[in-house]
Amino acid sequence: MQLDASTVGILIIAALLIIVIVILFTFVPVMLWISALSSGVRISIFTLIGMRLRRVVPRRVIDPLIKATKAGLDLHTNQLESHYLAGGNVDRVVNALIAAHRANIALTFERAAAIDLAGRNVLEAVQMSVNPKVIESPYIAGVAINGIEVKVRARITVRANIDRLVGGAGEETVVARVGEGVVSTIGASHTHKDVLKNPDTISKTVLDKGLDAGTAFEILSIDIADVDVGKNIGAFLQTEQAEADKNIAQAKAEERRAMAVANEQEMRARVEEMRAKVVEAESEVPLAMAAALKSGKLGVMDYMNYNNIKADTEMRHSFGKENNNDNTSGDEYK
Repeated sequence: MQLDASTVGILIIAALLIIVIVILFTFVPVMLWISALSSGVRISIFTLIGMRLRRVVPRRVIDPLIKATKAGLDLHTNQLESHYLAGGNVDRVVNALIAAHRANIALTFERAAAIDLAGRNVLEAVQMSVNPKVIESPYIAGVAINGIEVKVRARITVRANIDRLVGGAGEETVVARVGEGVVSTIGASHTHKDVLKNPDTISKTVLDKGLDAGTAFEILSIDIADVDVGKNIGAFLQTEQAEADKNIAQAKAEERRAMAVANEQEMRARVEEMRAKVVEAESEVPLAMAAALKSGKLGVMDYMNYNNIKADTEMRHSFGKENNNDNTSGDEYK
């Protein structure tokens, strides 16, 4: 069965028409446009086509816009589209604006977008403004004046400050500043018993100092959850100091002993040196006597008398040694 030329032309036109319709429904979100119109969002089909050309996912912009319109917010596609192109989370920003609107919190789209682009969760910040958050601090140790360590764990109730979310410090800074106040309060106490008796002084000190200045949160209250007594740091430090002083004293004593030993060895060397000089001088006596005999200054009889005196002296020395030995033996016998 052969088809005439007109029938073939009609079939080709119908096929082309189907292809155009498929491409149109694929490239142009017609269903999204119909959904927006039925929700009261006035937007043209050409705006959706422009979003496609600008590589913007239309559903990421239109769905939050529908949600905002239903909540009574006055937002425009240009605002949401620019925030999407900047890398922000449009849906989270719109949810935060709706939550702030329901809670009567003054929050503009520009500020919410800035908070979101700064990397903070703007929806969580709005929720925290309505429902304050409790931050559990770790055990913070401080030492009282009497040297006793005190460990404190606190619960910090904070509320997000939307005006300071951009550029404000986070939870870590709040915990660190509270820890600073705890340590300073414990350190100013005379004894650890004062802290155990009045733990509320820590809360008063922290709140009076205004440690939440410059942070993204406002401290509402600080509750001391637990107080423990730790080590006697003062006694430990005194023990360590005494041990160090003992080591220093021992080192100095060893130094003095070494110096004394060195001086003793030096004196012994000097004694030996003097003995050598005496021996040297005694060795010159016979030479001097020979020279005197040769020159006639010393006669033979004089030399004989000198030898007699010398022998007599040696005999006396020998008798003295024998008497000393006899006395020593007698004492031992007794």
